[in-house]
Amino acid sequence: MNRLEEIIRKGRGQFDDSEPSDGHFERFSYKLATRLHAGLARKRSIVPYLLKAAVVTLLVTLSSLWSYDHFIRPNIRTTMSLSQVSPEYREVEKYYVQQVNLMENEFSSINLTNPDQKEILMNELESMDSAYIELKKELRANPDDQRVIDAMIKHYQTKVEVMSYILEQLKQIKAEAETDNTGSHEEVTI
Repeated sequence: MNRLEEIIRKGRGQFDDSEPSDGHFERFSYKLATRLHAGLARKRSIVPYLLKAAVVTLLVTLSSLWSYDHFIRPNIRTTMSLSQVSPEYREVEKYYVQQVNLMENEFSSINLTNPDQKEILMNELESMDSAYIELKKELRANPDDQRVIDAMIKHYQTKVEVMSYILEQLKQIKAEAETDNTGSHEEVTI
C-alpha cells in the first residue's frame, strides 16, 4: 500500500491539472441513464421467493407429521387387541366388551348416594383396564403367544365376574335399604 501511495504523491501534479477528454460527461450520463432505465424495466420476480417459502413450509409440515407420529402418539402403535389376532378372537372380544358395557350401564342406573363409593368403584375398574393395556402391549410384542391371548381373555372373564358380583351386592344393599325404609324412616347410604 505504501508503494501505491508513493506513486500517487509523486504523480499528483499530473492528476490535478488533467481534465477528462471531450464528451466524457455526456458518455457517463448516457451510461448512467441506460443502466437506471434497464434496472427499472427489469422487475424482480416473486416466484423464486414463493417457491422457497413453499419448500420450507412443506419440510416443516412433513417433519411435524413425522414427529407427531413417532413421539406424540406412540401408544397407538404399541398396542394390539384380540380382534387383530384372528376373527375368532374378534368375536370373543366383541362379546366381552358388550358384557362390560351392559354392566357399566347398570352401574350408572344404580344411584349411589355416597360419591366416595362411586369413586372407589371407578378407580378399581380403571386399574383393571390399565392391566389390560399392559397385556395389549405384550400382545403387540408377541402376537403368537397363546399365554398372552389367554391372559387377555381371562382378564375379560374376571372383569365381568367382578362387575357382576359388585352389581349383585349393590342391588342387595339397595333392596335391604328399601325394606328398612318402608319399616322405618331412617335413611341408609349406599
